[in-house]
Amino acid sequence: MSVNTLQPVSLGPYQLESPLYQAALSGYSDYPMRVIASRLGAAYTLCEVMIDRMIIQSKQGKQHSMMYCHRDEFPVGGQLMGSEPEEFGPAARRLVDAGFHVIDINFGCPVKKVMSRCRGGYHLSQPEVALDIVSRVRDSVPAEIPVTLKMRRGIDDTSESADNFFEIFDGAYARGLSAITVHGRTVHQKYVGPSNWEFLKRVKQHAGEKTVIGSGDLFSPQSCLDMLRVTGVDGVSIARGAIGNPWIFQQTADLLQGKSISPPDVREQREVIAAHFELALEFYGEKKVCNTMRKFGIFYSELHPQQTEVKKAFIAVKSAANWLNVLDQWYAENAPGRFPPVEKPNPLSLETPTV
Repeated sequence: MSVNTLQPVSLGPYQLESPLYQAALSGYSDYPMRVIASRLGAAYTLCEVMIDRMIIQSKQGKQHSMMYCHRDEFPVGGQLMGSEPEEFGPAARRLVDAGFHVIDINFGCPVKKVMSRCRGGYHLSQPEVALDIVSRVRDSVPAEIPVTLKMRRGIDDTSESADNFFEIFDGAYARGLSAITVHGRTVHQKYVGPSNWEFLKRVKQHAGEKTVIGSGDLFSPQSCLDMLRVTGVDGVSIARGAIGNPWIFQQTADLLQGKSISPPDVREQREVIAAHFELALEFYGEKKVCNTMRKFGIFYSELHPQQTEVKKAFIAVKSAANWLNVLDQWYAENAPGRFPPVEKPNPLSLETPTV
């Protein structure tokens, strides 16, 4: 991808308008967050990761909030995680029945509890089992439904781990997967240390024309542009950098088209936060909405010029009326916003790229 170009990305039968994805985020990427992200430029969104066994065992007609997929969301992916290969296929079919347009398999989660139960990133240590899961999901859903995969660059930095990665990576495409998202950290790294963009570059060169999405260290529009520029991946999957900052999608699109960007002012922040809250209120009801939205408010506050006071106000909210009072008190008068703090840039982003 050349700099200052906003190019579409193929995802199975879908032609996405841009290379900007909202990643699956446990505890965050629910229906209201996905809607806001889509409105502000995310070409594709993913739900929170779901355990296959929980999906299979849930009662027919009683879909929990994580399985909710609105007819106006398009395309939206449902992400699966589990330990037993035979449970992935039935769970994938249920997600298709719920309305998801893409099925994504999670081989990337590094959380200790997940690993101890042989889920997520654990499968990177067992290629045969991992590819059995891929085959079962691909064979279980209609041919027109894309199946994708999320993985890290390995369990650790050993040569055996690298061999396992490419065995799964190549085998997944050979079994009909439409795209693979690769996070540049190992499972053992969790979220510590830089994402290895040099590895992402190598993976994309290895994959050729196959769709590869990059992940890791995407906390600003510039970092998203840098990953596309430096690694050559087809798209970027924005995770933690999108929480409370859905503007990152449109800002990245603007940068890709050579436009200048600025943080949203307080008035624009209020409009988006209010819309997010209304969606969540309708979706969760008044009893649950505050606990659900409090965590978003904390992140939204980072864009406000009086971040510390606004953060405290959101933390103290205990009712829907309190939430609206925060908007009335802190977002009534317009003022310039600020970009949220970001982690240090990936060293590779500072190199002169070969385009």
